[in-house]
Amino acid sequence: MFTKILVANRGEIACRVFKTAKAMGIKTVAVYSDADKNALHVQMADEAVHIGAAPASQSYLIIDKIIEACKQTGAEAVHPGYGFLSERAEFAERLKAENIAFIGPPVNAIEAMGDKITSKKLAQEAGVSTVPGHMGLIDDADHAATIAAQIGYPVMIKASAGGGGKGMRIAWNDAEAREGFDRSKSEAASSFGDDRIFIEKFVVQPRHIEIQVLADTHGNCIYLGERECSIQRRNQKVIEEAPSPFLDEATRKAMGEQSVALAQAVGYASAGTVEFIVDKDRNFYFLEMNTRLQVEHPVTELITGVDLVEQMIRVANGEELALAQEDVKLNGWAIESRLYAEDPYRNFLPSIGRLTRYRPPLSSSAGVDTIVRNDTGVYEGGEISMFYDPMIAKLCTWGKNREAAVTAMSHALDAFEVEGIGHNLPFCAAVMKHERFKSGNITTAFIEEEYPDGFEGVTPNDTELKALASIAAAMKLSDERRIGTPIKASGDNDYVAVIDGQHIKLAVQAIDTHFEIALSEDGTKCQVHIDYTPGIPLVRAKVDETDYIIKTTPITGGYRLRVQGLDLNVKIYTPRIAELASLMLEKLPPDTSKLLLCPMPGLIVKLNVKEGDKIEEGQALAIVEAMKMENVLRAEKAGIVSKIPVAVGDSLAVDEVIMEFEG
Repeated sequence: MFTKILVANRGEIACRVFKTAKAMGIKTVAVYSDADKNALHVQMADEAVHIGAAPASQSYLIIDKIIEACKQTGAEAVHPGYGFLSERAEFAERLKAENIAFIGPPVNAIEAMGDKITSKKLAQEAGVSTVPGHMGLIDDADHAATIAAQIGYPVMIKASAGGGGKGMRIAWNDAEAREGFDRSKSEAASSFGDDRIFIEKFVVQPRHIEIQVLADTHGNCIYLGERECSIQRRNQKVIEEAPSPFLDEATRKAMGEQSVALAQAVGYASAGTVEFIVDKDRNFYFLEMNTRLQVEHPVTELITGVDLVEQMIRVANGEELALAQEDVKLNGWAIESRLYAEDPYRNFLPSIGRLTRYRPPLSSSAGVDTIVRNDTGVYEGGEISMFYDPMIAKLCTWGKNREAAVTAMSHALDAFEVEGIGHNLPFCAAVMKHERFKSGNITTAFIEEEYPDGFEGVTPNDTELKALASIAAAMKLSDERRIGTPIKASGDNDYVAVIDGQHIKLAVQAIDTHFEIALSEDGTKCQVHIDYTPGIPLVRAKVDETDYIIKTTPITGGYRLRVQGLDLNVKIYTPRIAELASLMLEKLPPDTSKLLLCPMPGLIVKLNVKEGDKIEEGQALAIVEAMKMENVLRAEKAGIVSKIPVAVGDSLAVDEVIMEFEG
């Protein structure tokens, strides 16, 4: 077995590989850029080597620096993680030439499957069902529009060397095909150094379901069930689960066997994933094969008990698989929520900054009814950089069935404390309580169909409003007890909760172990038990038989409460103060209707208009690049550009002015 492994990656995936390597008694080596000097993966490794400046193109993507780090530390093998060099055949080839083991598949498999055009042809030859499309190279935007029209709209425009949602666009007409081609080509060149593009039919009402395969160098290959990855935005997965709530055993077997056939056709060895699009009738079509470890691999590990990183290391060491296909058993249900540094209230635009608070829920292990697992590469006080992928953590839960796993995830998300940056915790929590998700009736269009105007938070129902008002009132009475404010030792303490525009009158009575609360207007009563200490943001409460885990922050006159995707300010007043507060004028936000503001920290890569130009609604005005993604900013209405205070190449902060308009 190897004695020392270098991980040519960063963040949570480097930390993930280090955990298994350490458990196997293998020494570990990290590499890091200027931006990652104090990163968690650097702290976890036995040794760490600096490899360059913050941009990945000057550090993590330079093969010579990785090889030099191996020589410097005596690392015998390299695990590439995912992204960066993980699917670069040249990297595997160079390592082989230096007699350094690559913990991944053979070069020929990377070349064959890493190129989406070639992989489609090989899949067809191996008898794998494929989507109709144009596998040849495309000359320019007009050629792209012509091909798209021939295939039939809608189509998916993809980077041949792409992955992770980058270099992908859906087009519904010729204009979108032209623009999608240009944007995909530009993103592909920037992210992968390969700007080749292809086009295929976009399957309507599709599910994204993938099969995990595992193969060794002795001809053995198995599949370890499937993962449902349909909750996506911008073609990037957000929530995954295993198994899929949609597949039956016959379809699972057919997809698994075709995946194994494809892997064997290219001499695959290591862990890999074959991705499919599945329509409403369970017809499935090959999408691509990822010749690396997937981001969502933990859910497969949780339902199979197989450590995929360990298997990759053992295969790279020349060992045979210890598992046969009949040994693979799927046990229970697992869900993964990807916690991203992005603002769901701003159409999921990237967010950067310092994690002023980072407290994940407590992890648990096997032998209990539910398991919580959090794979992360950050820590409280650390920084989220603009240079890399915006992922903060992968929160996973396991339960005996899907309902148990969803409930465990809902509680874990509520208990996860993240402050200092924008993040998608509220969105993930909202999905967990969404009736359509709970039913399993999901497609890759779930987000755009259920949140067509973007995520604007969750609207509380009447029961939730009354419960949160009652909890806030109990917190208020607790606070007043602590500071010595006179309260009624027996009898009712009257309050008015102002929440979501409603005034709810409450009569609160403190009992030894709980609070008895009467809602004056409808006469209903409830019992509230709270575990609440001022200054500690997490409150655990029980209203009658319903449990809540709430993140709370003091505000003037009350509390900000965040739970299950809800984000509400609750003011708790005495009846007289509530009467006076209703007479106060509301402060209006500033008018920004004549400004184009930068929606996220990023780099101006293109200005499509100049001062004095007339613009129309929907017209592209500028392109901002953030965290390796290009974002097209469009005009919300017609007008005239009066001022452009920025230039191409400028790095902007969030809400910095890009353009001013008149008219």
